[in-house]
Amino acid sequence: MLTYILRRLLLVIPTLFGIMVINFSLTQFVPGGPIDQVLARVQGEGDAIEALSGNGSDPGIEGSDGDSAYIGARGLPPEFIDKLEIDFGFARIVCAPGFVGEPTLKDPACTKQKIGAFERFWIMLGNYVTFDFGESYFRDIGVFELVAEKLPVSITLGLWSTLIAYIVSIPLGIRKAVHEGSRFDSWTSAVIVAAYAIPSFLFAIVLIVLFAGGSYWQIFPLRGLGSDGADQLGLLPRFADYLWHITLPITAMLISSFTTLTMLTKNSFLDEIRKQYVMTARAKGLSEGPVLYGHVFRNAMLIVIAGFPSLFVSVFFGSSLLIETIFSLDGLGQLGFKSAVERDYPVIFGTLFAFGLLGLVMGILSDMMYAWVDPRIDFESRG
Repeated sequence: MLTYILRRLLLVIPTLFGIMVINFSLTQFVPGGPIDQVLARVQGEGDAIEALSGNGSDPGIEGSDGDSAYIGARGLPPEFIDKLEIDFGFARIVCAPGFVGEPTLKDPACTKQKIGAFERFWIMLGNYVTFDFGESYFRDIGVFELVAEKLPVSITLGLWSTLIAYIVSIPLGIRKAVHEGSRFDSWTSAVIVAAYAIPSFLFAIVLIVLFAGGSYWQIFPLRGLGSDGADQLGLLPRFADYLWHITLPITAMLISSFTTLTMLTKNSFLDEIRKQYVMTARAKGLSEGPVLYGHVFRNAMLIVIAGFPSLFVSVFFGSSLLIETIFSLDGLGQLGFKSAVERDYPVIFGTLFAFGLLGLVMGILSDMMYAWVDPRIDFESRG
């Protein structure tokens, strides 16, 4: 197993490289880069995309050398554009051989040199090897610190949703399998199908309308993970306040995850119940309890328990953006969305790197849980 884990860990490197290549390449074709965003804000146009749609002629820079086409840059001094390009890493200052002093474009011996996309990509990878993720273009903070600040919020949502989904779905799925075809199985299946068809963001809005002061009851808070002044409370009151705040977002994220897990548990149990060893155990006179929980449970729970990391990743990725936005939770999903709108490339690549690394690590943990739940599984023999 150790050799298998080592191979999987080594595969993380080329996989992450492929993820970064694809994402970096895609950003090169998206209109309205970070410099466009700054220039649009300076000129009061709000957003570079809006400026592009409302400014169809001559988007270039007046007085420039013709190699730039930033939206909304007309009327701004070329020196300002040059400084933006250098600060954002799209250009560098190159001085003549033998130059002494601080490089500056005001010195006749120094000029601006563009940095191509290919070179910028390799510079970024070199920095990533040393865990230097750069700094946000629009926030005065490093990307690593920014991701570390937002990550606990998203992990909290994903972890609580996954744990509660298992606590609810496993007993429910077992009972549905044992009482297959009964009225209980029929009406719970109807509820599960209806729940699966409801998008999490729509269910979140319904919860807000009903329980967060939308139109009916003001029971739960609408935003954040803590009340004002919660830091001054004791441990138990602070934890209770935290649970009070996460009730609605967690409930909204559970709407689809528990349905899938319930049906997976039911079908897994049904497959095991119909096998020959269960019939043999019953023929020997064993009661239903020892048969179900002494023989069937371990085999049926193999795929369910081992799928915990995968379910966590799907909940973490699938619902974090919308739920964080609706409930004003400052997590990775909302950070990634805002960064994409602002074209904050260092943060975009940093969050994608964090999401990709987390997904790959969870995949390895999933395989490890398979081997832990059922020692008969030997990944080494696959080689």
